This record gives sequence, C-alpha cells and structure tokens, in this order.
Amino acid sequence: MAATSFVQQAVAKTFGVNKVAKGNKKVTKAAIEFYGPDRAKFLGPFSEGSTPSYLKGEYPGDYGWDTAGFSADPEKFAAYRELELIHARWAMLGALGCITPELLSKFGGVEFGESVWWKAGAQIFADDGLNYLGNPSLIHAQSIIYTLAAQVVLMGLAEAYRVNGGPLGEGLDKLYPGEAFDPLGLADDPDTFAELKVKEIKNGRLAMFAMFGFFVQALVTQKGPVENLLDHLSDPSNINGFTDAATAYCTNDPLGSALC
Repeated sequence: MAATSFVQQAVAKTFGVNKVAKGNKKVTKAAIEFYGPDRAKFLGPFSEGSTPSYLKGEYPGDYGWDTAGFSADPEKFAAYRELELIHARWAMLGALGCITPELLSKFGGVEFGESVWWKAGAQIFADDGLNYLGNPSLIHAQSIIYTLAAQVVLMGLAEAYRVNGGPLGEGLDKLYPGEAFDPLGLADDPDTFAELKVKEIKNGRLAMFAMFGFFVQALVTQKGPVENLLDHLSDPSNINGFTDAATAYCTNDPLGSALC
C-alpha cells in the first residue's frame, strides 16, 4: 500500500494530476511498472541496495542507475534530464532520416543525388547544389553559408518557443509543452501520458546508440547502414562487426593499405 501511495504521489507531482479517482486508490499498471520504489531497475531482481537514494522513480526512464553520481545534485539532474531528452528526440529523427533515403533508393525506386546519409551533405558543393529529396523545386541549396545561417535562425526560433512559450502558449513545460505541440491530444489522458514519456525516453536512448553505430559504421565500412545490413545478411559469418573492424585499417586508411 505504501508503494502504491508513493507512485500516486510521484505521478501527481510529475504530471500535475491526481491519480486517486472518487476515493478509490487506482494506479495504472504502467505507473507501477515504471515509477516509484517498485519500478523495474537496471539490475532487475539484483538491484536491492544498488540504487542511489536520490533516484526515487519520480521521472520517466529512471531505472536507478547512476554509477558516476551525475544525478546527485538536483539542479544538475534537471539539466541532464533536459539534455538527454532533447538529444533523444533529435536522435530518433536523425536515425529515421539516415535510413529512409537509402531504403527508398534501394527498394522504392526513388532517385536521390546521394542516398547515403554521410555523403548527402557534400552535394551542396556540387555544381547543381543540394536538392532536397532530389527535387530542385523543394529546397535547392547551393551555399553552405546561407544554409548554416538558416539552420541557426530556425533552430533558435524553435528553441525560443520551446523554452519561453512564444506565440504558442504561456507557461508551458520546457520538456513537455503540450498545447499546440500536441495536436493529436496524445497527452490528454494522464495515464497514457505517463506511459508515453517512458516509451519516448527508452526509444530515444536506443536511437542515440543507433546514431553512434551509424557513425562508427560509416568510418569503418564507408557505407550506409542499410547497405551494411544487406552485406551482413548475405554472409553473416564473414561480414560482421568483428571482421569489418579487423580489416578496416587495411581497406580504408591510405597508410594502412600501404602497410598491410
């Protein structure tokens, strides 16, 4: 009963709602599973005594793991939560953006000037510039300076709206503003909102690892992630992370190819 009460208080504190309906202490399964002292933790059943006292399960994605003590200070914890969530959202968009052009090019018959994500940006230095989705009538970028300036201005405005509300609403939460940022009303139900927050940060953390993997793959194989996957599926025993790492120096490094 004490654990249930704690979950109710944590959810109410975090989401600004009261989870007690008509005198009945009713807490959703998602809330009990992901929030409070009885939530799932990073060591599973072996987590007893290994979770810092300041991680109480009040926030989505808190599995009680903070070996370095980054979250011990409440102000730093709040800053790190914001940084993690924003990076997670960008990573999800980035991962989707990295694989979509390559998938469309290989399986959808869509023609791009360059479909591999880490090569696409170099098209801006070509004579014809960079055409968004291969179509010059959409975005026809020819200057890296103007493109960078436009990104700074647009991102600055977007961040200003996120932090200060701007014309989209006053007093909005910096991390979960809702209102005009939630046109589908996904956060209208507090129970659903609590679960969606957990799903968002879990998928975002996975996407950050995926983006790091894309970076490493590009350096090691000089290919895109979809082509890497197809190569691996064609010959799993001989084309994998271990063999690629072992041969990358000899294959891709000019000095290495001379010495191997």
